Amino acid sequence: MAVSERGPRERMVFSAAQLIRREGVAATGMREVAAHAGAPRGSLQHYFPGGKEQLVNEAVGWAGRYAGDRVARFLAALSEPTPAALFAEMVRQWTDEYEAAGFAGGCPVAAATVDCAQSTVSTREATAAAFAAWTAPVARALTDLGVPEERAGALATLMISALEGAILIARAERDVRALTTVAHELGPLLDAAVVECPGQARTRGAEPDRPA
Repeated sequence: MAVSERGPRERMVFSAAQLIRREGVAATGMREVAAHAGAPRGSLQHYFPGGKEQLVNEAVGWAGRYAGDRVARFLAALSEPTPAALFAEMVRQWTDEYEAAGFAGGCPVAAATVDCAQSTVSTREATAAAFAAWTAPVARALTDLGVPEERAGALATLMISALEGAILIARAERDVRALTTVAHELGPLLDAAVVECPGQARTRGAEPDRPA
């Protein structure tokens, strides 16, 4: 959804996420959010009676859902879907951004975790929920690509953990080296976890096809 198509509340949540990913929670003020969103300052109290804490938590939740929703789009863009190719697309989102626009932005969920995990219980819980909202679609995609369910969750956690760490290193180094490295090194491990042909029809509870 384009920014112009969002209502004022949605624009403020989106703007908070964009500011947090660049500046962190502490440096993101309510006035800055309203200005970025092009919303009246007085509307902040109307839409977010819980103040900055509520706004941050909702921005984090939005970011987790956004990341989770992109998994299906990444898969749809692949001519030959595999776990390695899915992870490469997840990484490419960031290498494309950094090569085109510089290294100013990171993950708003990670930024809120660093800033608030020890100080604000509700935000820590919101970040945990956001990571779960991202991890679950990745795990489902891996299962659909032939990774056993008992490994899919762990590998999804590995993929997101590696990506988040690589984003941090890339911003520090001002170089995409860490991102391309994790994609290259994890790809074979992810594909090696596949135990059936990707793209094969999968029916929950059905017996797998047996060779004649």
